[in-house]
Amino acid sequence: MNITGRVTKDAQVRTLSDSRQVVIFSVAINESYKNKKGDRVEQTTFFECAYWISPRVAEWLTKGTVVELTGMVSARAWTGNDGEPRAGLNFNTSNIKLHGGGKKTEGAQAVQNGQAVQTGHNAVQGESKKATLKEPEDDVPF
Repeated sequence: MNITGRVTKDAQVRTLSDSRQVVIFSVAINESYKNKKGDRVEQTTFFECAYWISPRVAEWLTKGTVVELTGMVSARAWTGNDGEPRAGLNFNTSNIKLHGGGKKTEGAQAVQNGQAVQTGHNAVQGESKKATLKEPEDDVPF
């Protein structure tokens, strides 16, 4: 499944008891439609996302960044501290494509298998576990 939305707060890297690391972040998807009365209805869906492949991507997952995610969605239900039933959506992310808009992103980027790869003009690319910023070319085609 693919989803596209905005990161709601800076990603966090959590280390589990078995020393594995996971990047935790939240994504909001805004949808709008007209109901039967013709009124525009705005609806926001939140996904709690996890990325297990590389903790390095956390530095690019900043609040406001537009991301396109590939992975699997699952639902969860629990009872809140107030005794009310709650529900939420989890997204186990296998591929991340950054479309910019956040604090630290410049240009479009994609993260596959823990390596950032170039997809836009200013992109970060993975080269032997080291991220480097590629400068734009000043060459104008006309």
